[in-house]
Amino acid sequence: MNELLSQLLQASQEALFLGFVVLLRVGGLVALAPGFGESTLPARIKTVVALGFTILLIPALSSDLAPLRARSGVPFWMLFEIVTGVFLGLGLRAFIFALQVAGTIAAQATSLSQLLGGMGGEPQPAIGNLMVVAGIALLMQMGFHVHLAEFILGSYRVMPVGTIPDAQSFHDWGLAGIARAFSLAFMIAAPFVMTGLIYNVALGAINRAMPQLMVAFVGAPALTAGGLILLAIALPSGILIWREAVVDFLLNPFTVSP
Repeated sequence: MNELLSQLLQASQEALFLGFVVLLRVGGLVALAPGFGESTLPARIKTVVALGFTILLIPALSSDLAPLRARSGVPFWMLFEIVTGVFLGLGLRAFIFALQVAGTIAAQATSLSQLLGGMGGEPQPAIGNLMVVAGIALLMQMGFHVHLAEFILGSYRVMPVGTIPDAQSFHDWGLAGIARAFSLAFMIAAPFVMTGLIYNVALGAINRAMPQLMVAFVGAPALTAGGLILLAIALPSGILIWREAVVDFLLNPFTVSP
């Protein structure tokens, strides 16, 4: 009986150790992942989600993490696990930043930046808030939790536990993610920028041709109405472009484009 209890205790200690190691990376990633890491989501929900991913991934990672129990200097490499998780979470969070930047550009181009407030911790134009909500809803509809689990498993193959991450690889991967986010943001907001440019040029020409006309009073309502109509037309296409970018990233997340 005592031998069975000893074996059970040993197995429990090993499982807790493996779970704690996985949670170090998963916790930082989930805290910043789209949908699961939103500021409006309670911390308890985030904790439950992180624990759920940890329990799900332990069987798949047990063989890779088993040799770590014999290592010394555990706190040192555990610190890098936390850093790796946060960095990977920022890579995913960059797609939400892209929607926020696109919404800000579109709102400024169509004079809708102060129409409504955002739901986040910082003030955000209504268009950006709408894009973020639509993007997160689309991610959850396409099974983002499954792709996120695959993303975490792939990160252990590229950046194994117990090793110091390569700073140059982190730099290249992070820089590529930032460039991709801004490129995606400008691509989504391009219809609003072009429409705003054409509108302002036309308004300037009308003002030069008819100086006595109060173009500001006529043009401001027209710009607002045109911005809302363009939002209804262009937003679905923009979200689809964003979705394709997210899918491409999830299928091959650790390849840095030249």
